[in-house]
Amino acid sequence: MAPMGDNVVVSNMKLERMLSMKGGKGEGSYADNSQAQAQHARSMLHLLKETLDGVHLSSMDVPFVVVDLGCSCGSNTIYIVDVIIKHIIKRFEALAIDPPEFTAFFSDLPGNDFNTLFQLLPPLASYGSSMEECLAADNHRSYFAAGVPGSFYRRLFPARSIDVFHSAFSLHWLSQVPESVVDARSTAYNRGRVFIHGANEAAAAAYRKQFQTDLAGFLQARAQELKRSGSMFLVCLGRTSLDPTDQGGAGLLFGTHFQDAWDDLVQEGLISNEKRDSFNIPVYAPSLQDFKEVVEEDGSFSINKLEVFKGGSPLVVNQPDDAAEVGRALANSCRSVSGVLVDAHIGDRLGVELFSRVECRATNHAKDLLEKLQFFHIVASLSLA
Repeated sequence: MAPMGDNVVVSNMKLERMLSMKGGKGEGSYADNSQAQAQHARSMLHLLKETLDGVHLSSMDVPFVVVDLGCSCGSNTIYIVDVIIKHIIKRFEALAIDPPEFTAFFSDLPGNDFNTLFQLLPPLASYGSSMEECLAADNHRSYFAAGVPGSFYRRLFPARSIDVFHSAFSLHWLSQVPESVVDARSTAYNRGRVFIHGANEAAAAAYRKQFQTDLAGFLQARAQELKRSGSMFLVCLGRTSLDPTDQGGAGLLFGTHFQDAWDDLVQEGLISNEKRDSFNIPVYAPSLQDFKEVVEEDGSFSINKLEVFKGGSPLVVNQPDDAAEVGRALANSCRSVSGVLVDAHIGDRLGVELFSRVECRATNHAKDLLEKLQFFHIVASLSLA
């Protein structure tokens, strides 16, 4: 991303156009720093397949349509879509029904690096062959693919057109930072902080309300787009504490060394207090009750399964005893998901300074990070009420 200067404050109006995981390839990219998400997703495949087993299949389903919402730009989304389609094909075969053609839509915000994603897509298998031959073809896909840019907090697809919605590690991203959190006149002003973790009650309440509003919008949009026979499988960062100011793993990721690195820039005179305070990470890790309340109040969906799942650490390192590798892994993990926003707020040069301080601090606390940094996820299997 091109430098935007040191005096740019990202408004909530611009967040949707700007927010994305860090694209391309390289040390700070999402594609090269999403191994933990891949491991967590694989550990939940049995829950995904339970959801897929609840989808009603019919020979009239032509094509069968799968959507991954918040696909980002790495190979994880391609792997999951492949798992979904192969499982559905096996179900069709068990019913002695010829599998239909399949379409997969990869959807994310407009700033997503769709180019990198499409370069990772394997070539389409020939549909002149049998489905068995298509599936047997190595490094080929058995579905048509397309990208759909836009916010999943609004409508993205025609009514009753989708068989399966999948979304993983995305719904904790809010559509905007609550305005009161960055308003110095408000009791919810998150003074001295860049994340909800450890914030005052008013700031926490503002974040929680934003999450509720966003999730309700998400559900209302999907309720119109999903076929009556379809199902939805959702995974987002969650927390085990009832206190929203205790964001668990997300709090340790964004509320400790990342927070301290911002404070370093202030203390060194590189940015002002106001510059720091006008930046907040638009993430909210809900509790199980937070999530359940929104689904039940909206009323569009029935809950087939809703649970907290222990995902594990977001840090994937080859040598856990190497503190420098742990520090680098934490800094790259932070940068891959927040780097675009950071660079837009303080410019590329100071962004580099910030994440170098994150790395230094994390290196000094490597053992503690490996022991304590654990992610929990809210896992939901939903079908239309």
